[in-house]
Amino acid sequence: MRVAALQMVSTPSVERNLDAARRLIAEAAAAGAKLVVLPEYFCFMGQGERDKLAIAEAPGEGPIQQMLSTAARAHRLWVVGGTLPMRCDDPQRVLNSNCVYAPDGRQAARYDKIHLFRYDNGREQYDEGRAILAGSQPVGVEVSVDGQAALRLGLSVCYDLRFPELYRALMQPACDLITVPAAFTHTTGRAHWELLLRARAVENQCYVIASAQGGLHENGRRTWGHSMVVDPWGQVVAVQTEGEGVVLADLDAARIASVRLQLPALTHRRLGG
Repeated sequence: MRVAALQMVSTPSVERNLDAARRLIAEAAAAGAKLVVLPEYFCFMGQGERDKLAIAEAPGEGPIQQMLSTAARAHRLWVVGGTLPMRCDDPQRVLNSNCVYAPDGRQAARYDKIHLFRYDNGREQYDEGRAILAGSQPVGVEVSVDGQAALRLGLSVCYDLRFPELYRALMQPACDLITVPAAFTHTTGRAHWELLLRARAVENQCYVIASAQGGLHENGRRTWGHSMVVDPWGQVVAVQTEGEGVVLADLDAARIASVRLQLPALTHRRLGG
């Protein structure tokens, strides 16, 4: 299966961001992609954490979810829809929701980001918990195209990458592909982004596709970019450092099987189930 990580530099305008996402999805589809992954906050990068409350959508409703569904159906591919702010019972916060759409446009899965980023080095301060309610459940989903054998996706978002226990939970049953929509800061991304992505691929012996925000945003925030696909041996297959673009790679089920056969680490686990 050909997959695509879509890198964006999102703005405070939902309309402009949706237009950019449509364009990138179409470009990936034209290049043969059957599954695309948008970055975290693809639809909105506001001035402050709480700005996202104003554009939050109810489950199954709203222009952001409609665009994702329509694009999946129009191009007959799987869309892993980055994240969007989803309304919840707390009127002061939203869920940071990763919705997956099948080629017929139906929503096949939804994962609410569990781990919320907080960082303060004296110059940069972030605290997602001010406006976001943490999710609680790991989510995996089976995807297939054109009658091919189904692949199992494990869903995660950005800061989740630092918590390997989430991915261990997703490996029961084992995933073929882990998706990581993200908006890593330039500071933390430069230090840890590739290291963590390759570690998650190696320890789980599967592909990882990471779709990032990558550049200087209108709100002054700078994100690291480096959207990439990593294979089950930890090798970077394709990458884009910065700016809007499409990162393409072909997943090889035989590669996964070969790595797991030669080094059956997943069967050697003794702790944690």
